[in-house]
Amino acid sequence: MSRLKKGAAALVALAVTTVGAHEGLRLKAYRDAVGVPTICYGETRGIRMGMVKTRPECDAMLLKGLDEFADGIERCVPSIKAAPEPRYVAHLSLAYNIGTGAYCKSSVARLANAGQVRASCVAFTKWVKAGGRTLQGLVRRRNEEMAMCLKGL
Repeated sequence: MSRLKKGAAALVALAVTTVGAHEGLRLKAYRDAVGVPTICYGETRGIRMGMVKTRPECDAMLLKGLDEFADGIERCVPSIKAAPEPRYVAHLSLAYNIGTGAYCKSSVARLANAGQVRASCVAFTKWVKAGGRTLQGLVRRRNEEMAMCLKGL
């Protein structure tokens, strides 16, 4: 069970607020910046064009997804379980956006596992491309995630 699942309401609220704000809410399926069918708060798994969801359905999908990604980041970077809440949520937000596989192979995870916390946080800024293009929305998001990650260092 992930820290998020057994965590305090404040941790869950920070995760939902952070990821929800970055992803945005769209109740009808659309194609993201690289053409992948997406709905709700950036959900891509099992989504087909034409799908429509309600806000309560989207909120439930977000919570379920966050818990799944929390399990993933904790498997890849066991020390993240003990990190301050903002750092934990920054890592969770990155993994939610790029996928657990990419997160686990990233320099963010590698540096965190090597105990290089500051360098791990700075490495967030490398993840600003989609489809080979730098997207300003990702630049903003990664800078915000990096700032969260660096809190308390």
